[in-house]
Amino acid sequence: MQTKRKFPGSAIAAALGLSLTLSLGAQAQTAAWPDHAITLVVPFAPGASADALARLLATELSASLGKPVVVDNRPGAGGATGLIAVSKAPADGYMLGMGATGAITINPNIPDAPPLDPQKQLAPIAKVADIPLVLVASPKSGFKTVRQVMDAARAKPDALSYGSTGINTAQHLSGELFNQLAKTRLVHVPYRGSAPAVTDVLAGTTALAMVDLTSAYPHVKAGTLSAVGVTSANRSIAAPEIPTLAEGGLTGYAAGAWMGLFAPAGLPPALATRLSKEVQAIIARPEIQARMMALGVEPAYLDNVAFRGFIATESTQWKNLIATLPAAAVK
Repeated sequence: MQTKRKFPGSAIAAALGLSLTLSLGAQAQTAAWPDHAITLVVPFAPGASADALARLLATELSASLGKPVVVDNRPGAGGATGLIAVSKAPADGYMLGMGATGAITINPNIPDAPPLDPQKQLAPIAKVADIPLVLVASPKSGFKTVRQVMDAARAKPDALSYGSTGINTAQHLSGELFNQLAKTRLVHVPYRGSAPAVTDVLAGTTALAMVDLTSAYPHVKAGTLSAVGVTSANRSIAAPEIPTLAEGGLTGYAAGAWMGLFAPAGLPPALATRLSKEVQAIIARPEIQARMMALGVEPAYLDNVAFRGFIATESTQWKNLIATLPAAAVK
């Protein structure tokens, strides 16, 4: 006859005791955090708007947490190099990283991408800012509206080109999304950043460019560039007079760039929540919002839970778009 296996009361008590000890240990670790300096990895070179935003956030977090938050610039691989270092660090809250659209939601969906799986190796803390992108046209082109660009591009396929900040950037793929929805064949011209792309559009060498609003807006205000439309679903806070591409006639168009704060995967949920609330409190301050706007980025907070869902949706959008592009377009 088969007998039921019995578990001694002492074994059950020991198991419960171990679980309670682990739980109390995690709570104690969270309560004691931080007890020394925190490193904030910025995967971009010093001087860029992303670096300036990270330094602003580091200064404010240092004040609110009571411990130094030290910025460590580790550029490379389109913003992936620094985040790979973050992913390999202990998940104890003492190494954080700023991440952007390219490394988090675009690169993982392209061939030969850097060895980083953000949705598995990183813990989202908070979405911090949106980076407005805009399609601008050279005065020599005569384009002022989305409809004019679409009509000209359809009339002469492969005759018009657009510049971007490089292959597989949010700017590049925002242009490809334009092609897909407008059924056009604008030819991509990659540059090393927004500034040289804008320079060529000003000169009329390139008819169009998909760039960050910060680099183009002074020229738009001066009347030396035409702003065809911003790529976001809603108008930019910084330039509300510029319509969205969707408003201009490209129905369903919405794309953009953003930045957020990350930690290594496995960060205790209580720490993730605390960090997220610290960021929320900082971004809610009007003087911080004004300083962010001066850097060319727009406050756009999401907490750690909402940010994770946002990343999943964005990644799927870019994956679906990339799947429709010729292999040569993403290499």
